[in-house]
Amino acid sequence: MQPLTPTELERYRRQIMLPGFGEAAQQRLKNSTVLVTGVGGLGATAALYLAVAGVGRLILLRGGELRLDDMNRQILMTHDWVGKPRVFKAKATLEAINPDVQIDAICEYVNSDNVDELVQTANIVLDCAHNFTERNLLNAACVRWGKPMVEAAMNDMEAYLTTIVPGLTPCLSCIFPEKPDWDKRGFGVLGAVSGTLACLTALEAIKLITGLGTPLLSQLLTMNLSQAEFAKRRPYHDPNCPVCGHKNQWSTNTTIQEEPCCSHS
Repeated sequence: MQPLTPTELERYRRQIMLPGFGEAAQQRLKNSTVLVTGVGGLGATAALYLAVAGVGRLILLRGGELRLDDMNRQILMTHDWVGKPRVFKAKATLEAINPDVQIDAICEYVNSDNVDELVQTANIVLDCAHNFTERNLLNAACVRWGKPMVEAAMNDMEAYLTTIVPGLTPCLSCIFPEKPDWDKRGFGVLGAVSGTLACLTALEAIKLITGLGTPLLSQLLTMNLSQAEFAKRRPYHDPNCPVCGHKNQWSTNTTIQEEPCCSHS
């Protein structure tokens, strides 16, 4: 374990000042590896805030090239990169912003061949993939290897966010036993919407790593950003879930409860 350098102590001084944070929390960030999938308007923005927070290693995973219609929300990209693999530009931008963070860029989508190795390498997974095929693979691998996963997704002006901890919370299969028919280019998107969700996603990961605040455990935060409406819901804990049922430690609850957004219960 490498101690914090004088440069890091100065770079992160303002967050180290936070009550309950301190150098110990900063050291935990430095020692952590976070896998970020998707690396689009959601994943790339979350990766940015993890990089400037001082997460020691980020693994960026996303296949495909940057498209012009991505540019209203791709804050790590520049116009001259259209048509090129986006994940390598994301790596270069993050390294220029914070050279103290190790950035690994993999130009692949989540698949059955790579998911287990990637999940095992990381301490935490950010699920920002653009389809449920990849999300299901990530969810199953995180349950298999006991790795926490921050689950975030958006559609038009709406979004949701939760943190999944195998054996403690419902998994993605519990929350969505029937997967939505989700066309990755079939809905409009404002960059500010994906950016808003991305900031909260990064914050969830930081809370999990450092112990600061209260993560969204067994709580699904839903957002209607056209109306600035936020709510917390308690998803069903399925004891017979085909993915996580063998790890469930909770008592069943067959109702979904809505809570005020500011609730910390």
